[in-house]
Amino acid sequence: MPNANTAIILDFETTGLSPNIGDRAIEIGAVKIENGEVTARFQELMNPGQRVSSFIESYTGITNAMLKDAPPCTEVMHRFADFIEGYNLVAHNASFDQRFLDAELQRISRRNSRQFACSMLAARRIYQGAPNHKLGTLVRYTNIPSDGVFHRALYDSEMTAKLWLCMLGDIERRFQMTAIPFRLMQRLTQTPKQGVERLFKRSHQ
Repeated sequence: MPNANTAIILDFETTGLSPNIGDRAIEIGAVKIENGEVTARFQELMNPGQRVSSFIESYTGITNAMLKDAPPCTEVMHRFADFIEGYNLVAHNASFDQRFLDAELQRISRRNSRQFACSMLAARRIYQGAPNHKLGTLVRYTNIPSDGVFHRALYDSEMTAKLWLCMLGDIERRFQMTAIPFRLMQRLTQTPKQGVERLFKRSHQ
């Protein structure tokens, strides 16, 4: 069973909130971790074939001028599908990124067959005392070094990767575990907060 410290942590920047209403990806960033070490990175802007709003420009720092000469989504997503092949996936608020990944892959007649886990849902169970579970807040809460500039895809995926590895380390120390299966982290995200202790204690009895 694959361990949770080998995975690809990804982040999309997009034109809006949902591919179901025509929104598209404009940037993808990802970090590959193997046995807890970063071994590769992926970052590309992509032209969605539509203008982005002034809100998205200011929120992400990605302008229409930057996207004008970027390769089309279809071209970038073929490269990204090759990059993630064979790896489980992690994202902060994974349901958002998974929707865009599935929608963009569908457009090029490819699909993701790997498992997803959500670092935000995991953090809600592991860091129950955090003020909230936004990525920036959790980075500060766990004392991960950061320059504080979020909402670009590679930077957010880098910070999510550091948060993910920090959580795994905290779980290992707290519950005297030497390895954490990816599937166990998925189960954690579906476990009520009061059941976290029982989940981990039962998992290595």
